[in-house]
Amino acid sequence: MRVGPDYEPPEPDVPDVWSQELAEGLEEGEADLQTWWTTLDDPVLNTLILRSTEGNRDLAMAAARVREAQARYGIATGGRWPNVDGYGSYQREQLSEDFASDPDNRVDDYYATGLEASWELDFWGRIARQIESADASFAASVETYRDVMVLLYAELAIEYINLRTQQERLRYAMANAEAQRQTLKLVEDRYRAGLVPSLDVRQAELNVATTESTIPIFRTSIAQAIHRMSILLGEPPGALRGELAAPLPIPVVPDTVLVGIPADVLRQRPDIRAAERELAAQTARIGVATAELYPAFRLPGSIGWEGIYESGTDLLTGGTLVWSLGAVFRWNIFDGGRVRNQVKVEDARTEQALAFYEKTVLEALGDFEDSIVAYAQERQRQEALVRSVEAAQASAELARTLYRTGLTDFQTVLDLERSRFRQEDSLAESEGLVTVNLVRIYRALGGGWGAPSDPEEEDAETEEPDEEPDEGEAGQ
Repeated sequence: MRVGPDYEPPEPDVPDVWSQELAEGLEEGEADLQTWWTTLDDPVLNTLILRSTEGNRDLAMAAARVREAQARYGIATGGRWPNVDGYGSYQREQLSEDFASDPDNRVDDYYATGLEASWELDFWGRIARQIESADASFAASVETYRDVMVLLYAELAIEYINLRTQQERLRYAMANAEAQRQTLKLVEDRYRAGLVPSLDVRQAELNVATTESTIPIFRTSIAQAIHRMSILLGEPPGALRGELAAPLPIPVVPDTVLVGIPADVLRQRPDIRAAERELAAQTARIGVATAELYPAFRLPGSIGWEGIYESGTDLLTGGTLVWSLGAVFRWNIFDGGRVRNQVKVEDARTEQALAFYEKTVLEALGDFEDSIVAYAQERQRQEALVRSVEAAQASAELARTLYRTGLTDFQTVLDLERSRFRQEDSLAESEGLVTVNLVRIYRALGGGWGAPSDPEEEDAETEEPDEEPDEGEAGQ
C-alpha cells in the first residue's frame, strides 16, 4: 500500500498547428534536430560544436549533477534493505577481594562481538515514495543536462555567426573608407584647381573620419566574440584567435527548413521534460510526508557472543551465544499538527511545480512562435536590403563620375556614399540575423541534445533505475 496521490502526467492544451503561418522557406515536417548545425554547412562551426561538448564547464557541472542524482537514487533504494551493523568490545578489569570468587585470580577479560540488524516494514509506502521521487529527480537531472547542451550549442552558434557578421561589417567599413579616401583625393585635386570650395574638402574629410571611426568598434566586437567562444569551449579567452581571426562568409541558411508541430516541442524540449519529471518527484514527496501520519513498524534483531575469556577457550561457543528478535512500532500520536502541515507544504509545492510546468510549456510555444516570425520577417528585410545595396552602389559610382565632370555637386556624392555604407552595413547585419533566427528556431524546438554527449552522462542513462519507469523517464 502506498499513501499519497499516484502521479498522472499532465496533459497541457496544445494547439494542433502554429498560430503563425509558416513563411516561405519554412515547412512542416520532421526537423533534423539532433545535429541541426550541419544544415549551415560550415565545417569550422561543426568542429567548435563537438569541442564544446568536451570542454564546456556548464556541461561538466550538469553532468556532475546527474551523477549526484543517481547517487541519491541509490541512497533511497537502500531503504528497502535492513541495516546491519557489526559490533565488538573487549574489557579487562580487576575485582575487589571482597567480590572476587577467587582472591588469587581477581582479573577477568570480558568480550562481546556480533551483528545487529534493523528492518523497516514499508506498510504505507514511505520508502517506495522516496524511491519514486528520487527516480524522477534523476530523470529530471538528465533532462537538465540535455537542456544545458541545447543552450550551449545555440549560444556557440550565435556567437560564431555574430563573429562572421562583424567581420563582414568590418570588410564593408574598410572598403567604404578606402573609396571615400579616393573621393577625398578627387576633391582635393579639384580644390587645388580652383574648381570647388574648401567646404567640399572638409566634408570629404568628415566622411572618411566618420567611417573610419566604426572600424575599431567592429574589431572590438570580433575580439569579444572570439573570447566568448573560447570560454564556451572551456579554454582561455584568446585560445581561438588563431583559428577564427581570418574572415569567412556568414553561414547561409538552407532554402527549406523543416519544423514540426506544437506537440513535437513538448516531446523534444528538455526543459519541458525536466519540469514534468520534477512535478513527478514532488508529487511522490506528498506520499512520503503522508506516511508519517501512520505507525512505522521495525524488526530489530541481533546475534553475538559474549563472556569471560580464558586462555585456551573457544570464544564462539554455544555457551556464549546471545541473540534477540523482536518487533517495534512508532506512532506519532500528537505533534502539534507538524506532520499534517508538512503534508500541506508538499501539496502546495506540487501545485507550484504544476504551474511551473504549464508556464514552461507556454513559454516554449511562445519562444518558437517568436522565432518563426523573426526569421520570416528578417528574410524579407534581407531581400529588400539586397536591392537597396545594389542601387546604393550604382548611385554612388554614378554620382562620383558626374562630380568628376562637374555635372553634380559634392553634397550629392556625400549623401550617396553615406547611404551606400549604411545599406551595406545593414545588409551584413541582416544576413547574420537571418541565420541567428534560424538557430533560435532550432533552440526553441529543443534541438541538439541527441548529439554525442558526455560519456559519464551516457553511463548514467544506461544505469538508470528500471523499477516502475514513468512515461516521462529520461532516455525513453
